[in-house]
Amino acid sequence: MAKIKIRNARGTGFIEVDSEDAKWQGDDFKKQQDARKAASKDKYISVGRGTAKIKFGDIQSTPTKSTKGMWVSSGRGTGKRKLIK
Repeated sequence: MAKIKIRNARGTGFIEVDSEDAKWQGDDFKKQQDARKAASKDKYISVGRGTAKIKFGDIQSTPTKSTKGMWVSSGRGTGKRKLIK
């Protein structure tokens, strides 16, 4: 088990955590995110520059479809490239 450094406090500080505890991507994160969403369905979050609020449970989950064949803009939005993976 290795320790990794994570930035916090607007990038001015670091905390050290175990590498197994940092679940911020992939299936582990998706499970953790779904558990948080189920636990706090009745809480509100602010959207639209703080001018509106919606229930946290009303937000749709992120789709897990493939991005193969989609176009992505590059540069300053003037170029584009096709994703192959």
